[in-house]
Amino acid sequence: MTGDSQSTRGNSELPLYVGADVGGTGIKIGLVGSLGRTLAKQSIPTRQERGPQAAMAELAAVARNIVADAGFGWDDVAAIGLATPGPMDIPNGMLLQPHNLPTWWHFPIRDELAQVSQKRVVFANDANAAAFGEFWIGSGRQYPSLVMFTLGTGLGGGIIVHDMSIDGAHSHGGECGHIIIDYHETARLCGCGHRGHLEAYVSAVALVDRTEEALRTGRVSSLRSVLDAGEELTPLIVAEHALQGDSLADEIIMETARYLGIGVVSIMHTIDPSLVVLGGAMTFGGAGSPGGKRFLQRVKEEVSLRALPALAEKTKIEFASLGSDAGYLGAAGVARMQLLREKG
Repeated sequence: MTGDSQSTRGNSELPLYVGADVGGTGIKIGLVGSLGRTLAKQSIPTRQERGPQAAMAELAAVARNIVADAGFGWDDVAAIGLATPGPMDIPNGMLLQPHNLPTWWHFPIRDELAQVSQKRVVFANDANAAAFGEFWIGSGRQYPSLVMFTLGTGLGGGIIVHDMSIDGAHSHGGECGHIIIDYHETARLCGCGHRGHLEAYVSAVALVDRTEEALRTGRVSSLRSVLDAGEELTPLIVAEHALQGDSLADEIIMETARYLGIGVVSIMHTIDPSLVVLGGAMTFGGAGSPGGKRFLQRVKEEVSLRALPALAEKTKIEFASLGSDAGYLGAAGVARMQLLREKG
């Protein structure tokens, strides 16, 4: 079956959108129906060292293949949503200097993909795309606005208000990880090079750093055996030891929740969202885990202590529900929304 074949399905899914979520190690590609249902998906390695032209050519070829394999024609695809890490220039479709794609700097990635795919491409920040995915068909689908924090190696964020991703005047809107929570000269150093940012306290890197610092002071902990065995600490290992009753591991996780709560309050007071969503790889098991439930409850407690009473009472705080699919789903959703706006 070729990519230009007639669709073998009904029109309920049409028009279709391809969503692509580009990361430093992998690219997730999904074929998404007009109501947000994933019809097909595939992941490919980024292999960033080969350069962005080769990656975009492979992305376009894989997209054509999954469309055909799902029983649709390439003409059924209205647009491609492309989500990448920042910094970026969204209006001009440019990657600027993404730290995990060092050979892709200052590249017109949107137009390159449009050329090789022969499709309209709508460009988005990856964290904002994930937030839009949750807003469209995830935890936020019943709310008019949300803020999403993605906890991983760094700390990403996205802000969606009434179908609109808040990208900002310089394509840096929604950078929730760079809220300043400590102005002192001795504040922790963020990966961006500045001190006191939320990411320096809440990211996976920060959690491991704070744990290792505590162990160096002589704190008693079962985590010491991990280092003595020559293994590297990870948030997962810290979470496992916390569930086994290690007091230092539990303290580090609850302290992380407290810092995150402080950042959440700052965003609540700025945006007044209906919902705050916590996603990413470092949610300590999420809603289905005792550790995740305790983490979320601690965030909520900090918010209750610090937020204006009306906001503390009315703003919902929940875990994300789409997992690693949020990026490509949100990229497809952003493309869909852009085309709907243009049609009026």
